[in-house]
Amino acid sequence: METTVKDGVFIHISRGVEDPHRVLMALTLAEKMSEDKDVLVFFDIQGIEVPIKNGNAIEFREFESSATLLPKLIEKCILVCVCPMCLKAANHQPEDLIEGVKLAEKEAFFNFTQGRILSLNY
Repeated sequence: METTVKDGVFIHISRGVEDPHRVLMALTLAEKMSEDKDVLVFFDIQGIEVPIKNGNAIEFREFESSATLLPKLIEKCILVCVCPMCLKAANHQPEDLIEGVKLAEKEAFFNFTQGRILSLNY
Protein backbone atom coordinates (compact mmCIF):
# COMPACT_ATOMS: atom_id res chain seq x y z
CA MET A 1 0.00 0.00 0.00
CA GLU A 2 1.44 3.37 -1.05
CA THR A 3 1.53 6.17 1.50
CA THR A 4 0.83 9.64 0.16
CA VAL A 5 3.20 12.32 1.41
CA LYS A 6 1.35 15.50 2.34
CA ASP A 7 2.92 18.92 2.16
CA GLY A 8 2.96 21.04 5.30
CA VAL A 9 1.79 24.54 6.10
CA PHE A 10 3.64 26.47 8.81
CA ILE A 11 1.43 29.31 10.06
CA HIS A 12 3.25 31.96 12.08
CA ILE A 13 1.12 34.29 14.22
CA SER A 14 2.92 37.21 15.82
CA ARG A 15 -0.13 39.44 16.36
CA GLY A 16 -2.64 39.31 19.18
CA VAL A 17 -5.81 41.03 20.30
CA GLU A 18 -4.72 44.29 18.65
CA ASP A 19 -5.20 42.71 15.22
CA PRO A 20 -8.15 40.29 15.37
CA HIS A 21 -8.52 40.02 11.59
CA ARG A 22 -4.96 38.68 11.15
CA VAL A 23 -5.25 36.23 14.05
CA LEU A 24 -8.60 34.79 13.05
CA MET A 25 -7.67 34.63 9.36
CA ALA A 26 -4.57 32.60 10.29
CA LEU A 27 -6.53 30.22 12.54
CA THR A 28 -9.27 29.82 9.91
CA LEU A 29 -6.66 29.03 7.25
CA ALA A 30 -5.04 26.50 9.56
CA GLU A 31 -8.35 24.68 9.89
CA LYS A 32 -9.04 24.75 6.14
CA MET A 33 -5.50 23.70 5.18
CA SER A 34 -5.64 20.77 7.62
CA GLU A 35 -8.21 19.06 5.40
CA ASP A 36 -5.40 17.82 3.14
CA LYS A 37 -2.13 19.26 4.51
CA ASP A 38 -0.07 18.84 7.64
CA VAL A 39 -0.30 22.05 9.67
CA LEU A 40 1.77 23.64 12.43
CA VAL A 41 0.62 26.90 14.08
CA PHE A 42 3.34 28.89 15.83
CA PHE A 43 2.67 31.86 18.13
CA ASP A 44 5.31 34.39 19.15
CA ILE A 45 5.70 38.10 20.04
CA GLN A 46 2.15 39.51 20.66
CA GLY A 47 0.59 36.26 19.44
CA ILE A 48 1.46 34.72 22.81
CA GLU A 49 -1.74 36.34 24.15
CA VAL A 50 -3.97 34.17 21.95
CA PRO A 51 -3.55 30.65 23.46
CA ILE A 52 -3.57 31.76 27.12
CA LYS A 53 -6.21 30.01 29.28
CA ASN A 54 -7.79 33.04 30.86
CA GLY A 55 -7.25 35.43 27.96
CA ASN A 56 -10.03 37.22 26.17
CA ALA A 57 -11.50 35.45 23.17
CA ILE A 58 -10.65 37.24 19.95
CA GLU A 59 -13.67 38.01 17.78
CA PHE A 60 -14.01 39.73 14.43
CA ARG A 61 -16.93 40.03 12.02
CA GLU A 62 -17.87 36.78 10.26
CA PHE A 63 -14.97 34.71 11.65
CA GLU A 64 -15.40 32.13 14.39
CA SER A 65 -13.77 33.29 17.64
CA SER A 66 -10.34 32.17 18.82
CA ALA A 67 -12.13 30.37 21.69
CA THR A 68 -13.88 28.23 19.04
CA LEU A 69 -11.05 27.83 16.54
CA LEU A 70 -8.17 26.87 18.86
CA PRO A 71 -9.96 23.86 20.39
CA LYS A 72 -10.99 22.75 16.88
CA LEU A 73 -7.35 22.81 15.74
CA ILE A 74 -6.17 20.90 18.79
CA GLU A 75 -8.96 18.34 18.36
CA LYS A 76 -7.78 17.79 14.77
CA CYS A 77 -4.27 17.06 16.14
CA ILE A 78 -2.80 20.17 14.55
CA LEU A 79 0.41 21.07 16.33
CA VAL A 80 -0.19 24.43 18.06
CA CYS A 81 2.89 25.78 19.80
CA VAL A 82 4.34 28.93 21.33
CA CYS A 83 7.81 30.39 21.57
CA PRO A 84 9.04 29.60 25.09
CA MET A 85 11.18 32.78 25.26
CA CYS A 86 8.25 34.97 24.18
CA LEU A 87 6.00 33.25 26.73
CA LYS A 88 8.51 34.05 29.46
CA ALA A 89 8.95 37.64 28.21
CA ALA A 90 5.17 38.09 28.48
CA ASN A 91 5.35 36.93 32.13
CA HIS A 92 3.50 33.68 31.47
CA GLN A 93 4.29 30.09 32.35
CA PRO A 94 3.63 26.92 30.33
CA GLU A 95 0.74 26.11 32.68
CA ASP A 96 -0.98 29.33 31.51
CA LEU A 97 -1.51 27.82 28.03
CA ILE A 98 -4.79 26.23 27.04
CA GLU A 99 -4.75 22.45 27.09
CA GLY A 100 -3.12 20.99 24.01
CA VAL A 101 -0.85 23.96 23.23
CA LYS A 102 2.83 23.04 23.42
CA LEU A 103 6.11 24.86 23.84
CA ALA A 104 7.91 25.06 20.50
CA GLU A 105 10.90 22.82 19.94
CA LYS A 106 13.07 23.43 16.89
CA GLU A 107 12.75 19.88 15.57
CA ALA A 108 8.96 20.23 15.40
CA PHE A 109 9.41 22.88 12.71
CA PHE A 110 10.97 20.25 10.43
CA ASN A 111 9.26 17.06 11.56
CA PHE A 112 5.57 17.97 11.40
CA THR A 113 5.42 16.98 7.72
CA GLN A 114 7.24 14.75 5.26
CA GLY A 115 6.52 17.00 2.27
CA ARG A 116 7.42 20.53 1.33
CA ILE A 117 6.72 23.34 3.80
CA LEU A 118 4.77 26.47 2.90
CA SER A 119 5.09 29.31 5.40
CA LEU A 120 2.36 31.90 6.03
CA ASN A 121 3.01 34.85 8.35
CA TYR A 122 0.32 36.79 10.19
